[in-house]
Amino acid sequence: MSATKLAILLIFIGATAYIHLRGRVRLGFWRQLTDHSTFMAPINCFMYLFSKVPSTPYIPVAQFPELQRLQDNWEAIRVEGEKLYGNGDIKASDSYNDAGFNSFFKTGWKRFYLKWYDEAHPSAATLCPFTTALLKEIPSVKAAMFAALPPGATLVRHRDPFAGSLRYHLGLSTPNDDRCFIDVDGERYSWRDGQAVMFDETYLHYAENTTEQNRIILFCDIERPLRFAPARWINRFISRQLIGAAAAPNQAGDRTGGINKAFATVQRVRLWGKEIKARSRFQYYALKWALFGGLFALFLWA
Repeated sequence: MSATKLAILLIFIGATAYIHLRGRVRLGFWRQLTDHSTFMAPINCFMYLFSKVPSTPYIPVAQFPELQRLQDNWEAIRVEGEKLYGNGDIKASDSYNDAGFNSFFKTGWKRFYLKWYDEAHPSAATLCPFTTALLKEIPSVKAAMFAALPPGATLVRHRDPFAGSLRYHLGLSTPNDDRCFIDVDGERYSWRDGQAVMFDETYLHYAENTTEQNRIILFCDIERPLRFAPARWINRFISRQLIGAAAAPNQAGDRTGGINKAFATVQRVRLWGKEIKARSRFQYYALKWALFGGLFALFLWA
């Protein structure tokens, strides 16, 4: 093995170990090996290294004074969100064109994109003119959506793939009940109307709504504050080129990013894998680890 390949391998191992041990709640060892956070580990460790916010599950919203405008206007934002939900526009994707959130739809979660690392979708500008105009005036908001968690809906425990952003939730129409909550690294937060919370979505988290009322929030990705201009430039480049490629449409005419254009094909392979797993778990895991082992061998010997 060349010195360059050895250095790359050691960087990946070290970064993955840090990601795995970061926080109190962790994935199992084998699950961690194939989780997307392993493949993004070196990039995310770079973001943590230059981060200006503390390495904690929750971050004080007061550190982002520009977001106060959203909280000051939460009732006007709620009007647009509730109208969307009543018209059926906050919904799960009806096709395989939302790779980032596809697994959430089957447990009840729904969304309507306002912007995604780019300009607002045409559908958002038409249906939510007040909220999209307000978001456009806050450059640190890189992505935004209305997100609904209906009664009985859940979000499985997961961590988001990219540490270049932080997650902001503004309660709009919530049960105002502790039984509707998000748990980030073992710490729970229950949404309340007009109240905001900021957390690091690269900690493991999950959500539940065991009440009989719907929950609608404004859900935003906020650019992580970083020290030094070169680090900020790298973050913005990755955000535009990689995360921006995961744009998903609300309606015909909205932009679909390259990742989601390819997702239908990838999903067919995944469904084929699930069929094999249903017939034989041994065969499924043998194929899975043979694939990963082959890729690793290719890296070592190419």
